Amino acid sequence: MEALLRQSRTMCPFLKKTSPATLRSLSNSANVQHASPGGGAISNLQITARRCPVMGKALSVQSGRNIASSALAGAFVGTRAYHKVPRAKLHTTAPKEAQAVDLPNLKREHAPFQPPTAQPGSNATAQHQHGVAPEPPQAAKFDYNGFYENELDKKHKDKSYRYFNNINRLAKEFPRAHLATPEEQVTVWCSNDYLGMGRNEHVLNKMHETLDKYGAGAGGTRNISGHNQHSVSLENTLAKLHAQEAALVFSSCYVANDATLATLGSKFPNCVILSDSMNHASMIQGIRHSGAKKIVFKHNDVADLEAKLASLPPDVPKIIAWESVYSMCGSIGPIEEICDLAEKYGAITFLDEVHAVGMYGPNGAGVAEHLDYETYASGRDPKGTIMERIDIITGTLGKAYGCVGGYIAGSAKMVDTVRSLAPGFIFTTSLPPATMAGAEAAIKYQMSYQGDRRLQQLHTRAVKESLNEMDIPVIPNPSHIIPVLVGNAEVAKKASDLLLEKHQIYVQAINYPTVPVGQERLRITPTPGHVKDYRDHLCQALESVWVELGIKRTSDWAREGGFIGVGVKDAEVVEPLWTDEQLGLADVKHALEAGQGALGVLESVLEREHLEVRQVAAAA
Repeated sequence: MEALLRQSRTMCPFLKKTSPATLRSLSNSANVQHASPGGGAISNLQITARRCPVMGKALSVQSGRNIASSALAGAFVGTRAYHKVPRAKLHTTAPKEAQAVDLPNLKREHAPFQPPTAQPGSNATAQHQHGVAPEPPQAAKFDYNGFYENELDKKHKDKSYRYFNNINRLAKEFPRAHLATPEEQVTVWCSNDYLGMGRNEHVLNKMHETLDKYGAGAGGTRNISGHNQHSVSLENTLAKLHAQEAALVFSSCYVANDATLATLGSKFPNCVILSDSMNHASMIQGIRHSGAKKIVFKHNDVADLEAKLASLPPDVPKIIAWESVYSMCGSIGPIEEICDLAEKYGAITFLDEVHAVGMYGPNGAGVAEHLDYETYASGRDPKGTIMERIDIITGTLGKAYGCVGGYIAGSAKMVDTVRSLAPGFIFTTSLPPATMAGAEAAIKYQMSYQGDRRLQQLHTRAVKESLNEMDIPVIPNPSHIIPVLVGNAEVAKKASDLLLEKHQIYVQAINYPTVPVGQERLRITPTPGHVKDYRDHLCQALESVWVELGIKRTSDWAREGGFIGVGVKDAEVVEPLWTDEQLGLADVKHALEAGQGALGVLESVLEREHLEVRQVAAAA
């Protein structure tokens, strides 16, 4: 230390004339009128050094570094103390103490966005005068707009950027809509309002009546003035529909799935959630938010699911999450088999019926009800049925029921647990009274009348049959979804644009991340309103687009060995979930045996069904 002091005295006039005792006294005495950058008083020696033209600049640089270090230390080390304060545990993720973080580890393992750096020869490399400390370097600020542009550019380059079309559905001219102006009319062939309930007179009248009496909004969350007779009645109806003890309504089924899986997955100790590889984003997000261990099993592969269940200890809580109808490919989950495995390995079942409610079963409760069709159609005791065995059923009010909202149904204790713990329910404004009243009217209508879903199934069969005869590649499935394989994101977008601009038909292209790269498609969903004229127009338009863009046909995929069910040699025929007997098509078999074409027979059945639907509407 003495050697360093002697060397410093040769360069600094202040040190040369000041004794060591004075220096020691100045360093030990604090000045309370001056605060250090880190908080607290500074010494008189530091105050003196600040007046020096050389040391003053050096101390400024060091102070800047200390401030940054102190801020980061406070942000991370201080968090640990913050979490020790007792607080309401609102989050659904498993509780974890915050940990101090080493500064080098704050950087991401990968850097998706690199802002531009300074070029050589800039002012940053300019020489500074001898004896004068350099100005402290200016830290580059994050380029937010540059980041946005970079992310969007990637979406444009891989052709997955999403364009929204201005589609304004016309209630009195379903399934017609207009674009930006009322004169630009198109036919919508991809709506999830599968049964046209969004314009059903029963639903609209109930909504008008409720709106006039109770106003536009609910007024708050269910806990703060948003709980009313409409929510109570709707939840009772949903519980009855699914043969469950209770139900709970959310703002959407995305929120219902996310909130329920996140809540239960975080609260069950050491929970493991087994998820189908093609599950919807809402379920994936809920599993991620739960913090629980996730195991993905192959799509609809019961053997793979059992192998994974068998690898887990019996006493570990397990949730099996899957869907009844997978909306982008139309496949149907093996519900009964998964229920068997859940009982065998001590798991609970979480079934998403979003694309099935209103569409299947004698009451419209979904695929689980449809699998015991005769039991529910005859009103027999549902005890022991597949639907009654499921622990948690989720559904939507925004597709076949034509409104908006989502829900869960299950045991009273499970529903009450989610109601009491899920932030996605607790802190969300309740659905408007008119929306809930309209949704309940739609559910009750479909519980009492099967004509709409039968007609929709018949239209689906007719479109699939027509496209197959035209060699247009339809991905085989037993449901009401008609996925038409394109296999390229850019071409799928062009096909959708051509249909809209040239043929006034709206069918949305489905690209990554909704479907895997290379499996891009057009997703067609017939409704009861898509009569023969609309169907003929669609088929002619698709033929024109396929020719113009040179898109592969079924025979082309077959020459390549087949792909995701299209053009597969000796493939097993996929039978529709709705049987001929359930659709009342006993006469069709006799007509087919007599040599009549399938489409001709379907047309006669469709005419009869349309007449019945019109008669029911007139009577209402």
